[in-house]
Formats: sequence, structure tokens, C-alpha cells
Amino acid sequence: MRFATTLWNDIAPIYEAILAHPFNQELTSGTLSKERFEFYIKQDALYLMDFAKALSIVAAKSEGASRIVDFVKFAEGAIVAERGLHEFYLEFYGTTLDVSYAPACFAYTNYMLATAALRSYEEGVAALLPCFWIYREVGNHVFARASALAEYDKNPYRKWIEQYSSPEFSAVVDKMIAITDEVASDATEKTRAKMRDAFVVSSRLEWLFWDSAYRLEAWKP
Repeated sequence: MRFATTLWNDIAPIYEAILAHPFNQELTSGTLSKERFEFYIKQDALYLMDFAKALSIVAAKSEGASRIVDFVKFAEGAIVAERGLHEFYLEFYGTTLDVSYAPACFAYTNYMLATAALRSYEEGVAALLPCFWIYREVGNHVFARASALAEYDKNPYRKWIEQYSSPEFSAVVDKMIAITDEVASDATEKTRAKMRDAFVVSSRLEWLFWDSAYRLEAWKP
């Protein structure tokens, strides 16, 4: 069994909880409130800037020119391609990136950056994988159901759905999964266990990120 397959099996209940979350259920039907999606898109913009930094840290720790290039390209994609999606919705809503980190976004980005910088290279790779893989699977799941609805053309989140279910994004995800398998093949069993732990933590933080947006989470006190 591929190492990445074991990772996915580890998070099966988390992934099912993500699919069942009302944020993604309402995104599929197009009934998610503007307020909640606007909260999400602004937090996601903050998240992706730090995601690109974490990818760049892993690039710097990589051995071999091709691996360095892979992670630099991943970082570029996070800034260029996905930022375009954020700019579309910010313009659509007539707003700007005028918020600071909500608790879940703060926790997730700091976990990624700390893992990439302070833990092993292998753990850094595993901690970054869920953002790729879970988004593709959610994108495909949502697209399959949303596109079958009569009102799909009027779904305000269609652009988001189609970006994360696109063949182009899927190819990037396949590349990141292959890198993770390659990294794990040279790792000790102890290191692979730590990679699994990092993958699970990031996956839990993925669920928390969507939940944060749905609850319009704020700091307390």
C-alpha cells in the first residue's frame, strides 16, 4: 500500500466530517450566506500567503534542483492562481482584505510555518499535503453534486467549485502526493509516524477552518 494511501485512510472520519459540514453542504446548493463566504475568502487569502511561505521553507530544505523547483512552483501557484480567485470574490463583493487572522486561521498557519521551519523536512511535506489533497477531493465531491442541480449556473460559488475540481489543480495535487510518497520511502518508520501525525493535525485544522467561517469565529475575549 502506498504511504499516501495510509495517510488518507487515517483521516477518513475527518474527511467525512468536512463533506458533511453545513458550510460545504450549503456551498454545494448555493445557499451559503454571503457573510459566511466573504469571511471564508478573506481568511483564505491570509492563509494562502502563509501557505506559500511554508512551501518556500520546504523548498529551501529540499535536496536536488527538481524538488526545489517543485515547491517553488507550488508556492507560486498559491500566490498567483489562488489569489486570482480571492480577488474575483473580493471585487464581486465590493470589499477588500480588511481583516486580521481569526483563531482557526491563526492556529493553522502558525502550525504549518512552525512545522516547515522547526520540524523535519518529511514532517513539513506531510503537514502541507492536506491543503492540496482535501481541497481536490472536496472540489470534486461538490462539483459532482452541485453541477447536477438545475440552478447550478446561478450558484454564486461556481468559480470556487470549478477551480478546485479542475484537471489543472488535480495534476498539481498528484504531484504533491507523489513527492510525499517519495519522501516517505526514504524515511525511517519513526519519521513516517511523525509524518502521519502532521498530516492528521493539518487535516483537523482544515475542518476547523471551514467551521470557523461558518460560525464567523472571533477571538474571545
